[in-house]
Amino acid sequence: MHITAKVDYAVRTLVEIAKAQPDSVKADTIVVAQDIPPKVLESVVADLRRGGLVTSRRGPDGGYRLARPATEISIAEVIRAVEGPLASVRGQRPEDVSYPGAAEPLQRVWIGLRVNIRAVLERVTIADIAHDLLPPFLDELLHDPHAWNRKPRPTAPGGIALPAEERVVPADSDSGWRDLDTPDI
Repeated sequence: MHITAKVDYAVRTLVEIAKAQPDSVKADTIVVAQDIPPKVLESVVADLRRGGLVTSRRGPDGGYRLARPATEISIAEVIRAVEGPLASVRGQRPEDVSYPGAAEPLQRVWIGLRVNIRAVLERVTIADIAHDLLPPFLDELLHDPHAWNRKPRPTAPGGIALPAEERVVPADSDSGWRDLDTPDI
């Protein structure tokens, strides 16, 4: 899964607002606190407003507020508000794609991936992050011995990174890498 800069900025914006509740937070405060470019913040906040996650008010007492309690805003909702569905394949929902022949089981892989993404992102809220009270299930995932290990990018002989079209996982491989160049999954 590829987390875009826009999603990262959106989550950080909401966390900054959540920490200030019940007060409003000015854009300048968010820009400085989270090192977000002002124009990017404008775009992110517009998406968050359209997604019903923030409200804003102009004037000396104005600023941004959460549209509802931080405990009710999941990371999954933030991603959907700024980027769309959590998992898509070539712009389609996994249940809407089908494959011929030997690739037929691939649809179930994409749906399983979405289930696992949801299992984390729908259960972690803005409040969890803002107050550093991440759910215990996340600690269990992070204690997996492989959680913090970076998997190497596939390389050709001589250590040269393979072009995307040559990065294919052999059917009997357990190499651990799955670079399918599908950042929207």
